[in-house]
Amino acid sequence: MEMFKVHSVKAAREKLVENFKDFKCEVEEIEILEAEGRLLGEDIHSKLNVPHFRRSTVDGYAVISKDTYGASESLPMFLEVLGEVEMGKAANMKITTDKAVYVPTGGMIPEGADAVVMVEYVEKLDSTNITISRPAVSKENIIDVGDDIRENQKVLSKGVRLRPHDIGVLSSIGVDKVNVFKMPSISIISTGDEVIDPKEELQLGKIKDINTYTLSAMAKEIGLNIVERRVVKDNKELLKNTLKECIEKSDMVMLSGGSSVGTKDITTIVINEMGEPGVFVHGVAMKPGKPTILAKAHNKPLFGLPGQPASAMIAFKVFVEYFIKNIFNLDEYEDRFIEASMTTNIHSAPGKETYQMVYLEREDGEYKAHPVYGKSGMITLMSKAKGYIKIDEDKEGIKEGEKVRVNLF
Repeated sequence: MEMFKVHSVKAAREKLVENFKDFKCEVEEIEILEAEGRLLGEDIHSKLNVPHFRRSTVDGYAVISKDTYGASESLPMFLEVLGEVEMGKAANMKITTDKAVYVPTGGMIPEGADAVVMVEYVEKLDSTNITISRPAVSKENIIDVGDDIRENQKVLSKGVRLRPHDIGVLSSIGVDKVNVFKMPSISIISTGDEVIDPKEELQLGKIKDINTYTLSAMAKEIGLNIVERRVVKDNKELLKNTLKECIEKSDMVMLSGGSSVGTKDITTIVINEMGEPGVFVHGVAMKPGKPTILAKAHNKPLFGLPGQPASAMIAFKVFVEYFIKNIFNLDEYEDRFIEASMTTNIHSAPGKETYQMVYLEREDGEYKAHPVYGKSGMITLMSKAKGYIKIDEDKEGIKEGEKVRVNLF
């Protein structure tokens, strides 16, 4: 029986990146209203200034700031009102010494004015005269041309995940369509004679399919397009034909089960028959998830994850999700995590990266992380866990009360 040649998580990731350093994703042009959550496929530079005219940030009177110097409640300054600016229209008046024009919030600043005095500091004497009880400084309550965004300025970088406020930025500079990355397509295969569809009648010795559903949801959550989802019996020719078909129709393939060194675990053999280089990692120094497979065939990544659901989830986060984030150079803000205090001591496996599932409680304004214990095949591990913590291979464990980073599912 062939045993694992175990790689560290770091070394396995390096091999993954090296084998797919030329992996590229196409882009497609879509309307910005459809782009929320998509990854930007190009740098966006503004073709105009925002704002493209001087605007008031308050309701008030546009003035020449020098005309207000020394103004106070006991000694106000008197100014003549030339009129008012209407929203959405150009200010066609010019302000000269001792003159003022009323401007609403967002309205255009008339030529000659360099400040706006808020209405709170103005008293109307009649339809054409006001007093000002507070001095204004140059550019007070004014946004100048290009103060927000300058023409030719880069406003969004390639690879950023577009959020609602990014859509607003795009609309503000007149962009109605953007190029976004087409996310890779993936096929998901679960192996095992014991695995049946949830709709099938349960018999002794059989288990309902969990992994294709769980892994499909996780893949969808990070943006992958699922083109195929199959449950395959432990039959070499059947698995080989299914894998070949999935490789042809998708950019990536993920298999769960059949990755250990048992007599019926044929995943490695089948993958190696798909083409060079085949399996380049089989066995990772991590707990759970040691039998993880990383492979390449027809220039496409193949991931062999453990059959135990909790282990498969961890292996997905550590390698599949990592791979996608590496392709697009996603920043750390993409990671969803919470800082918490550990409620008990946690021991780790010597020489392995240990991943411990936890659930969270909030006490006295602080999150507490509680370990979820159980064998890796237990469904309660998945239902109770809100995330997991990572213990580095050179660390003996986590002490009670120690601050930890909980990576959220």
